[in-house]
Amino acid sequence: MIQAHSLYEGSFSVDASKVFVPFDPEKDDPKDRPASLFVHVRPFLVETSHGLVVLDTGLGERTEDDELLIHHNIKKLGFDPADVRYVLMSHLHKDHMGGVVDVQDGSTRIAFPNAEYVVQEKEWEAAYSTESASYRTDLFRALQRSGNLLLVDGDGEVNDEISYQLTGGHSEFHQVFHIKTGGEHYFFGGDVLSEPGEIFRNFVAKYDFDGKKSRDLRADFWEKGAPEGWIFLFYHSKSIQIGRPVEKDDGSFKLEDIAE
Repeated sequence: MIQAHSLYEGSFSVDASKVFVPFDPEKDDPKDRPASLFVHVRPFLVETSHGLVVLDTGLGERTEDDELLIHHNIKKLGFDPADVRYVLMSHLHKDHMGGVVDVQDGSTRIAFPNAEYVVQEKEWEAAYSTESASYRTDLFRALQRSGNLLLVDGDGEVNDEISYQLTGGHSEFHQVFHIKTGGEHYFFGGDVLSEPGEIFRNFVAKYDFDGKKSRDLRADFWEKGAPEGWIFLFYHSKSIQIGRPVEKDDGSFKLEDIAE
């Protein structure tokens, strides 16, 4: 049984302003948004023997009833956000960390009060030291005050099921996560490997801190993960969101969509 779930927040366009604008492909025309990227935003929830794990937290979108959308999506799956034990942050760009906190009635509190938030220390420091529109440092303060922030350095393990790897690439101190639970190996590549098409296209992205490194990392993760049967979780995918490698007759691998 697959223990990973997409917490889909929606489809968006984003241009040089770094503003994420909702995009409905049934009503909106991409031609009206020149020089824009079009992405889906989907954090993930993974069930482990150590409790629920959230992988990145989305934009912080809200429902019509003013509920944090990531909370709403977790509840729809039959879980309680209060039971989340770990929030694993690949990096701190605003489309990945907007749901770190919940703002209601003028009060800001962390969105998962019983969770440890795992962040690379140098990513935290870099976010504070830059004026980039990619970061919303106003959201960091509640997390910093909460006592729930776990700053890590380099590669390591959170517990016997969860490990993290400092990769750089998309941001200078980006990290990826491996979760081995229930007989499966889940891999979350954040924005180093955010869409399945990135596996099969050899390209250098201008939006990466180090595009060549991201390109090489993607190839390495696929080369190692495909024959080992990793389950890949794609944060910005418009097609396959949870994919398992399947060997073809010629010995190469394709991705099979296994999302529920």
